[in-house]
Amino acid sequence: MSSEAWIDVSVPVSNGMVHWPGDPPVEIERSKSIDAGDPANLTKLSMSAHTGTHMDAPVHFVPDTAGIDALPLEAVIGRCRVIAIEDPDAVHAAELRAHAPKRGERLLLRTHNSSEGGWSLAEFDDGFVHIAPEGAGYLAECGVRTVGVDYLSVGGMETGAETHGALLEAGIWIIEGLDLSAVEPGEYELMCLPVKLAGSDGAPARALLRPPALRVPDEA
Repeated sequence: MSSEAWIDVSVPVSNGMVHWPGDPPVEIERSKSIDAGDPANLTKLSMSAHTGTHMDAPVHFVPDTAGIDALPLEAVIGRCRVIAIEDPDAVHAAELRAHAPKRGERLLLRTHNSSEGGWSLAEFDDGFVHIAPEGAGYLAECGVRTVGVDYLSVGGMETGAETHGALLEAGIWIIEGLDLSAVEPGEYELMCLPVKLAGSDGAPARALLRPPALRVPDEA
């Protein structure tokens, strides 16, 4: 299958990019350079595991649980559904209910973050659309497998711990920092592979979607 079939929904990692307040900033520097007489170019990278497009592991908010290296691949490879969230402030159970989330489903939420503010802003947007705690509780009740969002966190500035806890304690894997600005709602094939950091609470990831007509069937 041609690589042109895939839509890259990952955010490029670069110096000075938006990051969560209080987290380490992104620092990318060339520590060795062919131009400087070294035999090869070598890049030094420093950043939080929760930078740009990334995944959260249960241990991020739930002690003594799985790290990102325990991620089951079926959580991030296979059919998924992108749904449009109209509420400009938060993702609530009432709006999610209209989309009838299914048990075992991989669900990506395209909010106003993808069209207003979000990744187009140079500074962190503390008013980003997030999943309200009761919305997270509803997704847990539905038994979805994976939830992805289009900004740096599933939870808001004041309710982040509660939202994360509701999802992670239910065994839902979280993808954060997606760029869904060029993606229409509908069904896709998802591939999202985080770096396999042993025991880590999260890891940077590369996320791709394949359009419905080109989707390879699976049993999820």
